[in-house]
Amino acid sequence: MDKKVELYFELKQQHKAIELQLAELRSEITGYLGDHNFTELDIGSYKIKLVQQERREFDENKLYQALQGPELWRLASRPDSSKISSLLKLNVISEAQLKDTYSVKPITLLHVEKK
Repeated sequence: MDKKVELYFELKQQHKAIELQLAELRSEITGYLGDHNFTELDIGSYKIKLVQQERREFDENKLYQALQGPELWRLASRPDSSKISSLLKLNVISEAQLKDTYSVKPITLLHVEKK
């Protein structure tokens, strides 16, 4: 069991280092594309694409006011966008109830595919 724990620890350390390196590379790549006003670019055998999306960031107090009733608040439990989206899709709550409870944050996704 010691070896498994040791391996787990080592892999977690490598994972942290890889995540940091990926974040740095992502920043450099998106910066380069942004500086040159590219949203897509072919480089060698890779195709790079920037995809713009919007992400909702909920205000917990406003959301609690909009979802009055302990059963709805228990389902949402905290402002988790995926849970709230699921409640919307299931028609448990409506967009009207969520009005003014969130701000929209633009995000940029980086897709790199091999041709």
